[in-house]
Amino acid sequence: MFSKTCGACHITSGKIWGLCILLLYTSPLLCSSNFSHLIYKIKEGLPKGTLIGAIGADLKLDFSVDPPRSFSLDLKKFSNQYVNLNNTTGELYTSAQEIDRETLCADSADAKGCAIFLDMLILPQQYFELVKVKILIEDVNDNDPRFPSDEIQILVPENAPVNARFAVEQSAMDPDLGIYGVQTYWLDNDYGVFTLDVEENEGGELTPFLIVTESLDRETRAEYVTDIKAEDGGSPPRVGTASLRIIITDVNDNCPKFTESQVNVTLIGNASRGSQLARVHAFDPDLGDNALIMYTYSERISRETRSLFHLDKVTGVIKLAGKIDINTSKFYKLIVLANGVGCIPEVVMVNVHVIKVLSSPPTIIPRFIASEKDGVISLSESEPPLSPVAFFTVKNADPRQKVECLLEGTGPFRLSPYKNFKNEYLLETTEMLDYEQQQEYELTVVVKNSHGLVIKTLVKVQVVDMNDNAPVFKQAVIDITVEENNPPNTFLTKLQATDKDSGSRGEVLYLIGSDAPSIFHLDQITGVLTVSTSLDREEKETYRFMVRAVDRGLPRKESIATVTVTVQDRNDNSPRFINKDFTFFVPENFPGFGEIGVLSVTDADAGENGWVALSIINGSDIFMIDTGRGALRAKTPLDREQQGTYYLWVEAVDGGEPALSSITMVTVLLLDVNDNPPIVLFPQSNQSYMLVLPNTLPGTSITEVYAVDRDTGMNAVIAYSIIKRKGGEPGSFDIDPDTGNITLRKALSNRGLYSLLVKVSDHGQPEPLHSTVLVNLFVNETVSNESYIQSLLTRENIENEPTILKPEKITKEKELFPCQLVLITLSVICLGLLLVVVSLSTYICCKLKKHKKKRSEPETSGEINCDLLAADKKAQEISNL
Repeated sequence: MFSKTCGACHITSGKIWGLCILLLYTSPLLCSSNFSHLIYKIKEGLPKGTLIGAIGADLKLDFSVDPPRSFSLDLKKFSNQYVNLNNTTGELYTSAQEIDRETLCADSADAKGCAIFLDMLILPQQYFELVKVKILIEDVNDNDPRFPSDEIQILVPENAPVNARFAVEQSAMDPDLGIYGVQTYWLDNDYGVFTLDVEENEGGELTPFLIVTESLDRETRAEYVTDIKAEDGGSPPRVGTASLRIIITDVNDNCPKFTESQVNVTLIGNASRGSQLARVHAFDPDLGDNALIMYTYSERISRETRSLFHLDKVTGVIKLAGKIDINTSKFYKLIVLANGVGCIPEVVMVNVHVIKVLSSPPTIIPRFIASEKDGVISLSESEPPLSPVAFFTVKNADPRQKVECLLEGTGPFRLSPYKNFKNEYLLETTEMLDYEQQQEYELTVVVKNSHGLVIKTLVKVQVVDMNDNAPVFKQAVIDITVEENNPPNTFLTKLQATDKDSGSRGEVLYLIGSDAPSIFHLDQITGVLTVSTSLDREEKETYRFMVRAVDRGLPRKESIATVTVTVQDRNDNSPRFINKDFTFFVPENFPGFGEIGVLSVTDADAGENGWVALSIINGSDIFMIDTGRGALRAKTPLDREQQGTYYLWVEAVDGGEPALSSITMVTVLLLDVNDNPPIVLFPQSNQSYMLVLPNTLPGTSITEVYAVDRDTGMNAVIAYSIIKRKGGEPGSFDIDPDTGNITLRKALSNRGLYSLLVKVSDHGQPEPLHSTVLVNLFVNETVSNESYIQSLLTRENIENEPTILKPEKITKEKELFPCQLVLITLSVICLGLLLVVVSLSTYICCKLKKHKKKRSEPETSGEINCDLLAADKKAQEISNL
């Protein structure tokens, strides 16, 4: 990758250097244009300060040369925007402006084709080198798939066969490349009649195809609205969404049908030309041109009959077009065809009975009160009962003939004489009309005279729809559940409300209530309810708001439903201890399984996700934890003197899947309890003694009592006191209560054994503990008879035995056999008697001479013995300390 540098230019020899300078001007490519090519790969979107590459290190340059090398970046288009250069080390870093591959290489469809090219100069001149740097920008999944529009419409004919495929041309685009591009599509709701397939063309582009899986019928459902989603191959994947509106187009799969198979009409022979005889009506549920109906006579109808009875091809109205011979009676049979596009004609039979006029028949003159057009009366369904519809006047040419006027047909209508006028009749409603129940009524006004002449007049009433019905939700309360941490724009439900009114009065708009949070969006046309952001159950678990269904009538009518959105919990919160760590202070000798303290822990999740179990993860041989309350307990009593502090790591694990956990540290500090009496280390036994010279000056430190206490604090603060004295003069010695130092209080006048019973007590609460020790001081110039002193110590020890509470001494004495005690006592008595006899004999025989001689000789040995005792004492103190 790297080119070798031209070593000739670095030769320090004068002649060669001059030659090199000459070559520098004549052949720059040879000496000064050393060329290196470095290629680095980085991912797009790296933050500022990310190391791209170390050019100096990659070129293996020597940084110890003098003058030092420096690096310079030739300012190009991208250098000052995306990279920063360390001029000393040659390290390249990303700058503050993040590199976006899609912006930088908008015209490049090849992941390897997006790069930044830099020219790096290494200076000064004697080290000059041009380094070509190529930085390849690798793609990351930082773009969502996007559809060209938020709503995609696709037309599917209702006669499309099963497995028919329809391409969704407006496929999603993703500027990312490779696996990060669009990988698949799916439908949010396929309604059980569609599915989605994906095909890949030669260029690698994916096109979704809508596949019909069930038969369609536009007359049953004319439109399906769902979401189409495009997903890329990232981890986690990114998803783009658009609304897919599937419109079922009409095909001519229905033919006209007559509402009646036969129509009977009675015609008076002298009926006037233009009189309406009947109206045939057929219905086709198709739309547009597929629903067009043309009415014609059958070819079997003669031309004469066609010219006599005119048939309107569009409305189906039959009128009298010629003059009927009043002297003849005839029956006409009219065959009317309803012709639809591509359909076999539907047939209805119209029978016209022409009645011969024997005398002048009565006539009916209609006068319409309600709106009328082409013989059809329009009545609004909002008209109140007893609303007048039409007024009929019967003219009787022969007053001698009695005339009767009747109404034939079904419906909320009646025909009755109008007040007291003769031959005047009023047609009116008997109750309110309802368009949603029946839209048309056909009535016949019949007039009969006493000769049996019958005159009929057809009256057709068309009910006009009014906005008298409000939209109705299928459910008054709409319960929706959605898991928390949902992706943005998640589909929640599709509201459905119906309106029985027709036309625009029955079209429903969906509106979201003012109490709804802004994160919810309701499509006014489709009724699709979505949430724009990710929900957090711990922040809010239930949302409740109103939605309205409003029609387009005047005045508008509406209905209200309540939407309840319940956010279902996911295990997205770890257990949390209320403290970062816990410290519990417990007195030692705390009873086993007693409650040391409670570790409070919470989990914001609900149900099993919020159930927390506690456990000690660094050993539970001494401690245990109550999972229910979080109570920490010790299995056995704790002794501070063995261990004063315990460190535990406690883990809290919830019941979610997967489980989440957290850890805290628990420190258990044992508080001291006064459960140890002081231990006397010096003197070592009650039988030890110390020689004190009679001429010792008052205030002189004689010895000390040294004790320790294994407790701490006030429980280990020791006080010394003399509780009993024996021998010598009272009050000869004092003890320092704090240090245990024993000093001579006054001059000694008596020789012999002084015994001090010293109490060593701590300051513990609630009861101080203590020990005692016997401090023996032998006042004399020398130790002349050590066995005698030992006998005194033994006797003194026996007398004070009940008061000596020193644990070590008591233990030793309990181990002695009774026979040993008897032997010691007898030995002491015998030794005492012998000493008395020897002393009396010596006093009588050699009172002065021998006494002086003995005094001069043992002094030296006494001093030696004192020195030995002092040295022994110091050795004992050092060994005990």
